[in-house]
Amino acid sequence: MKIGILSSGGDCPGINATIRGVGKSAILHYGMEVIGIHNGFTGLLNRDIEVFDERKLSGILNLGGTVLGTSREKPFKKMLDSGDQGKPLVICRNYRELGLDCLVCIGGNGTQNTAGKLAQLGLNIIGVPKTIDNDVYGTDISFGFDTAVNIATEAIDRLHSTASSHKRVMVVEVMGHHAGWIALYAGMAGGADVILIPELGFDIDRVNEKIMERSRSGKPYSIVVIAEGLKKAKGRPSDYISHAIGKATDLEVRTTVLGYIQRGGNPSPFDRNLATRLGGHATELVAGKAFGRMVCMKGNEVDSVPLSEVADRTRLVPVDHDLIKQGTRMGISFGTG
Repeated sequence: MKIGILSSGGDCPGINATIRGVGKSAILHYGMEVIGIHNGFTGLLNRDIEVFDERKLSGILNLGGTVLGTSREKPFKKMLDSGDQGKPLVICRNYRELGLDCLVCIGGNGTQNTAGKLAQLGLNIIGVPKTIDNDVYGTDISFGFDTAVNIATEAIDRLHSTASSHKRVMVVEVMGHHAGWIALYAGMAGGADVILIPELGFDIDRVNEKIMERSRSGKPYSIVVIAEGLKKAKGRPSDYISHAIGKATDLEVRTTVLGYIQRGGNPSPFDRNLATRLGGHATELVAGKAFGRMVCMKGNEVDSVPLSEVADRTRLVPVDHDLIKQGTRMGISFGTG
């Protein structure tokens, strides 16, 4: 068999480990031919490819980013906007002319949506979920999330000493457009006093009440961790929260936006192993001709789900998540009643 591999969407620690897991399993165990496609779906449109051998896949396990490059090309977007089917048809034609038996698509929600649409057009597709936000539907965890939480937690740890020394309120904004997984896990691991996530919403008066409660008890410093997707007024949510806290409490407030640093650099050991397992299972699905599926984690077991079940769905933090319950018991404010 001959398979293509591409990575699409934002970069993420663990993509190279996944490419390696797919490619080495395919070449060494199944005797498949492996084609690397550069720059996501743009590379499939332009036939920007390279042939992978085992040597080219060595030494990339611990590398951040993606050796294939990536893009945010969405080939079906113009088709939806104007009825132009040009790009999807070009992709289908190039897929067949390259002699591919399957295309492995590594990416987040948008990539899996595109993968599902290509499967509907008759291409053999396997998806591998990738996102630091941990919001791909159908899997309990995605590689990149653990690394991002580690980075965010280390930043929060470092801000504790500054907050304490200067008696400041430190507002830390982490990634998470729609889901608050990083804010919740890093906030809890970093000992935050207030954690605000999109799934719960927030009442700024409750936030201020918690901070003043700490101040009255001899703790004139607080750590507030928020997800970037928090609903707020115009501008960054951290700017809104910082201004509102400063105005209501008369305390000194500082803002830190971690931004892209959370998804850069080398993947954690956990993410390297997770990516390797998911990549290997993707190759098993190819060998078994179980196409139109996305590999996933269910508990600690590698599994797969139909791509049709993943499209246009987002994995959000349940409002009754154990960490939220335990945090509330410990006096952490989530900005709600």
